[in-house]
Amino acid sequence: GVTRLLLTRIPFFKEIIVSSFSCPSCSWSNTEIQAAGRIQEQGVRYSLAVTSRQDLNREVVKTDCASARIPELDFEIPAFSQKGGGCLEQLLGGSPGLCSWCHQLCLLALPVLTTIEGIIDRAVAGLEQDQPARRATDKEVARKIDEFIGKLRQLKEVHSPFTFVSAGGGQPWLQGGQDSSLSPPVPQILDDPSGNSFVENPRAPHRDEALLVTRYRRSPQQCALLGLEGDAKAPDAAEDLRDEVLQFNTNCPECNAPASTNMKLVQIPHFKEVIIMATNCDSCGHRTNEVKSGGAIEPQGTRITLRITDPSDMSRDILKSETCSVEIPELEFELGMGALGGKFTTLEGLLKDIRDLVEKNPFTLGDSSTASRTGKLQEFIGKLQDVKGKAQAHFIMDDPAGNSYLQNVYAPEEDPELSVQRYERSFEQNEELGLNDMKTEGYEPEPASGR
Repeated sequence: GVTRLLLTRIPFFKEIIVSSFSCPSCSWSNTEIQAAGRIQEQGVRYSLAVTSRQDLNREVVKTDCASARIPELDFEIPAFSQKGGGCLEQLLGGSPGLCSWCHQLCLLALPVLTTIEGIIDRAVAGLEQDQPARRATDKEVARKIDEFIGKLRQLKEVHSPFTFVSAGGGQPWLQGGQDSSLSPPVPQILDDPSGNSFVENPRAPHRDEALLVTRYRRSPQQCALLGLEGDAKAPDAAEDLRDEVLQFNTNCPECNAPASTNMKLVQIPHFKEVIIMATNCDSCGHRTNEVKSGGAIEPQGTRITLRITDPSDMSRDILKSETCSVEIPELEFELGMGALGGKFTTLEGLLKDIRDLVEKNPFTLGDSSTASRTGKLQEFIGKLQDVKGKAQAHFIMDDPAGNSYLQNVYAPEEDPELSVQRYERSFEQNEELGLNDMKTEGYEPEPASGR
């Protein structure tokens, strides 16, 4: 025979490979699909309530590792062509001799590009394949299969709504007869741990009320079934913190009303972890954010110097810890340690914060300032604005704790405009950081000597 391959893309989904085989001798033909991409990060479940004949025309991509169910009939199409799979053998009372026709259903687990009506037709064709032989050998089994085939065909008339439901990763409910003591989970049309199955949304890109798509994290058993890492380890607590935003109650620093503070652990590329804290007050609208170092004090201090030569330098990410001082020699400007607190922003954002700090100080530009001081500060603000535009200047960050950072846009290569120097802290700097009186070794009290 001849096999034809076509690489195509399903709108609002992904690329797939469609293969079609035809045999001129016996006229047998078959079509299959394979995912052209990799296994997705998460599994996917589709839930669809079929209420009209138009729903039967929805396109469906079902991979070999996906399973599907119709709970109204206790009907399941298993994944990975597992024989029997608890699909119809238990439904018909566990009668002997069912393995052969259950195997026909398992052939439906092969990858396929079809419609919902096509899935039903394939199921009917698989069950009818050996019915003449069954009627001659086991009339009771053949009668039960004929009854079930009739129920499948009635679904195509959509006299009453029904739902395609997944196997749910091997959940025990709906295996054979239903148990009224178990409440069924959210219905799913397909359950695919690989995440490569698809059900058409005819209203895309708008939401389809009848279709529910849920993505989930695969279990260790599902990962092993897909040939992924077998020894699945429990997620590290630190990994959970990176994906979670913690929240705790506090009071607003402006109006003292109850407020909430969000805290998030963030990994800065080519640097270290930091903790970003943001407070938002619903009463007065005050908002603030602060950055804390997520690690220890470095053995050496850090002095970072950036030569600003282009307006694009304003977009560099910058982490200024609460122990970092800032200096711009061309403006004869120096921002001491502790001013502005910890900040994770861009260079332009930090310069804007410096300008706001100067403008909002009532003793500099307010009614209490003198004319000469106001003129000098207005001149400084103008020069600071030029630095953000076209003027060249040096931006220096000096952090004795070594917890500040300025983005290297050429990373991992060296940045010609950026220099980072490590230095030994002085006694005064260690005193400000509280390191001189900190004893980390030999602090246990010596035992009293016995007489």
